Amino acid sequence: MTSEELRVKVELALDEIRPFLQSDGGDISLIAIEDDKSVKVRLEGNCVGCSVNQMTLKSGVEMTIKKHAPQIEKVINLA
Repeated sequence: MTSEELRVKVELALDEIRPFLQSDGGDISLIAIEDDKSVKVRLEGNCVGCSVNQMTLKSGVEMTIKKHAPQIEKVINLA
């Protein structure tokens, strides 16, 4: 899989979870994919400083990204 194909898969994953975040006044942006193993994202809007954002990141975002791109090992939120 090329880096561009991986980026497309990660963006598809984010598009899948974005409506849930937006329903709570938040959003998410892809910042970078490093070594085809690590994804950096930024939670935005009401997701910033939200007490459940780490749970959202781990259970929702990371799980969805790994479903689309299983080679991703971790998802990091850049505050």
